[in-house]
Amino acid sequence: MEPEKILDFIDKDRIAAQQGRRIGLPERIFLITGAAQGLGYEIAAAMARAGAKVCLADLNRQGAEDAAKRLSEEYGADAIGLEANVSDEGSAREMVTGTVRHFGGLDVLVSCAGILKAGALPDMDKEDFERITAVNYTGFFLCAKYAAEVMKAQRALDPERMHDIIEINSRSGLEGSRANFAYAGSKFGGIGLVQSFALELAPFGIKVNAVCPGDLLDGSLWNDPKHGLLKQYLDAGKAPGAKTTAEVRAYYEAKVPLGRGCRAEDVVLAVGYVIEQQYETGQAVPVTGGQVMLK
Repeated sequence: MEPEKILDFIDKDRIAAQQGRRIGLPERIFLITGAAQGLGYEIAAAMARAGAKVCLADLNRQGAEDAAKRLSEEYGADAIGLEANVSDEGSAREMVTGTVRHFGGLDVLVSCAGILKAGALPDMDKEDFERITAVNYTGFFLCAKYAAEVMKAQRALDPERMHDIIEINSRSGLEGSRANFAYAGSKFGGIGLVQSFALELAPFGIKVNAVCPGDLLDGSLWNDPKHGLLKQYLDAGKAPGAKTTAEVRAYYEAKVPLGRGCRAEDVVLAVGYVIEQQYETGQAVPVTGGQVMLK
């Protein structure tokens, strides 16, 4: 049987009804990866509160479905959860197809799925290095590839229509990170993709940008007692002299001129800005409290 074609599911009546005008968040369809929990979920929740239609995609199928159900119940949102392995091309394609099949289109891709494992050069094995690269770098490429196919087709139906592809990057994509090179390398590469995709997709009205959060010290990524970054960084010696995770946290807080870690709401504001502005593409927007200042 011939595989389903993503473009067959585009709701042409929806595009026609919105033609020739700038659409707001409540009219947009979002696909957010890594959205079953953490920062991806917080971005999805913010867009659901604004009235947008949201697909929450995650390797954790049950988590994605439960998160979507929660947004539907709390905000009356049109939200679905889909299982997706962004590093697998067939899975990434089916994720985009499933989004368009349900909602009739796709306006904003937020590529938030990512993994991190700290470690110095002698301690990092090839398997972990390739796994980090597959999710953080290749995964963004695959998601952007199939999302752009839909966005180009919608632009053909409405030549004034604008779309967004947003990579949730990191301050580690803006400066090197000691004993964290696999993650930093994947994020540096992500910004290279953002800039290159922006050049290629600008003629189709697709803006491509990165949002680069600082250290989300209050989030589960940092605070999981077994695998969180506070524990990883303590073990990797990334905070000189630190003997406890509390001391690791204090070390990173002291690096920030504004004196605190990045919060999900800070990132949400940056994502909203990237979408609403109409005249920037190929940018890496830092949300670091001044810890990283662009030159």
